[in-house]
Amino acid sequence: MIGGGLDKRKISQLMINSLDIPVNYISDVEHILSMHKASKLSDRAVYLSGTAQDKMITTIPRALPGDTIGHIKSVLSAEACQLGNIDYIYVVNEEGILKGVLSIKEILSYLPDDVILGEVMKQQLVVANPSMDQERVVYLALSHGIKSVPVVDDNGIFMGVVPYDNILRIFNHEVQSDVFNFGGIFHKMGEEYTTITSSTGVMIRSRLPWLIVGVLGGTMAAGLIGNFEKLLSDYIVLAFFIPVMVYMSDAAGTQSEALLIRGMALDPKLSMKSYFLREVKVATVIGLVSGSLSGLTSLIGWTQPILSLVIGFSMFVSIIASVAIATIAPLLFKKLDFDPAVATGPLATIVSDIATLTIYFTSAMVLIGIFT
Repeated sequence: MIGGGLDKRKISQLMINSLDIPVNYISDVEHILSMHKASKLSDRAVYLSGTAQDKMITTIPRALPGDTIGHIKSVLSAEACQLGNIDYIYVVNEEGILKGVLSIKEILSYLPDDVILGEVMKQQLVVANPSMDQERVVYLALSHGIKSVPVVDDNGIFMGVVPYDNILRIFNHEVQSDVFNFGGIFHKMGEEYTTITSSTGVMIRSRLPWLIVGVLGGTMAAGLIGNFEKLLSDYIVLAFFIPVMVYMSDAAGTQSEALLIRGMALDPKLSMKSYFLREVKVATVIGLVSGSLSGLTSLIGWTQPILSLVIGFSMFVSIIASVAIATIAPLLFKKLDFDPAVATGPLATIVSDIATLTIYFTSAMVLIGIFT
């Protein structure tokens, strides 16, 4: 407060009145200054790679709650070529805080020119934080059916939007990245992997490391089987079921891995403890059904009750173990700051295969020793 209890705003108004400045001119200047203020606030944000702030644009139509539809139409006509996105009008107050949104389609189709924007804007907003991962931004857009996702900071200040074209690019990039990771390609996704014209050297570097891991793991599995050579020579029928045991455990594990990675991507706050316990319960039921079915099948085909018991019990335990490995592996990779999708490659498969073979042959030795 200064001079006889008048604040700066009142003194400014007195000066404006004394200069006889047109009211509509003053309104336009205030509108421009408020928009400039919001833009400057956006420019102060810190650049974060791979986040909503990284993918957003700031050349978008803004308006005040008191603006009319007619004023918005005139502004759009004059500034359309300078805007990077015109799907929505974003309504902010004088402090730059996002208060609502209204689609351009609604403005141009049926709303009269004298309608106040604040009376018809949508106030139930779907927004992204500047540090939100770009995958989460795509999920917000797709799940809520919106073309652009507004970005606001912790104070509600409107910073910009992630437009539909960037959302599509992110979606395409993430899909390709997941496909490569599911194939065991652990190299960070880049432009060199988004085209069929990739060089031979790039393709070798991206694929060979995990295949070498696969060779080493396969050698370990072969050595493991060699340790049970006498058991296999006495009960050769056990060898017939090795492919079935390995396939079933790998299939159950792959399902768990895919579901967990998708859950982690869509919900960063996913409760890992409750998810793990749920997966164990699911694996128990799947293992019980699969073990019973395989045991019954082997009993019908070979009429050896001990063999059926070995196969059924081994499959039951190996499926539970494989699901546990498949659930823990992505969590471990995430803790070590690796892409969790890497766990779905050959490494997790090798660990699961070795665990399955160990369970199978150990169960066979123990059960055959007990019942013979």
